[in-house]
Amino acid sequence: MRALIIRHDHASSAGHVGERLSQRGYQPTVVTVVPERHHHTPDIPFDFPSPKNYDLVVSLGAPWSVYDTSTIGSWIGGELDLLRYAHHLDIPVLGICFGAQALAVALGGSVEPADGPEIGWVEVATDAPSLIAPGPWFQWHFDRCVLPPGAVELARNDVGPQAFRAGRALGVQFHPEVTADVVRAWLDLGGRDQCEKHDVDADALLRSTAATEQAAERRAHQLVDAYLDRMVLT
Repeated sequence: MRALIIRHDHASSAGHVGERLSQRGYQPTVVTVVPERHHHTPDIPFDFPSPKNYDLVVSLGAPWSVYDTSTIGSWIGGELDLLRYAHHLDIPVLGICFGAQALAVALGGSVEPADGPEIGWVEVATDAPSLIAPGPWFQWHFDRCVLPPGAVELARNDVGPQAFRAGRALGVQFHPEVTADVVRAWLDLGGRDQCEKHDVDADALLRSTAATEQAAERRAHQLVDAYLDRMVLT
């Protein structure tokens, strides 16, 4: 089985999610949209592969907004086409944070600024705890999804939808994949300034992520297992 993993920036990785997919027999193909040298100028051309040769598509997070085309340029259109086409072909899609927001837009929903940021470990209210556990899940975002027609909201909090499904596609607003190394990289690339702006203790955030990494890994593996067993391999 082959999994296409869309990594939008060099500092992110599939982490715990990618690890579990490999353990479940998936061979990952990772494409990086914005290389390190363009991290602060992400408006670059990028040709997305067709999803036809894959059994699963995973779209990861990003430090930008789906709707901010003045910053990211035109490549987001190519990703939306890929996600839309994969859904049309009934190829399962797992969207994470930015990836979930892109999935929502691709299927006819939208993305809008949230009333406030979510940075840190947050519990969610879930209608499907065996698929989407209450957490805590790692969050780092400033936008929220407006769900596409026909999508089913699975989890939420005061900020907005936290998980939804549409056919064999699953979008989660949080980061089940995140590791302490990834959080450290995000902090070094401007995240520390964001934390300071929003009164978040960046060092405490990193310490808590490192201290709970094993529990976070278990939750991520359980989510991947439930998604595969209930929505992908059925």
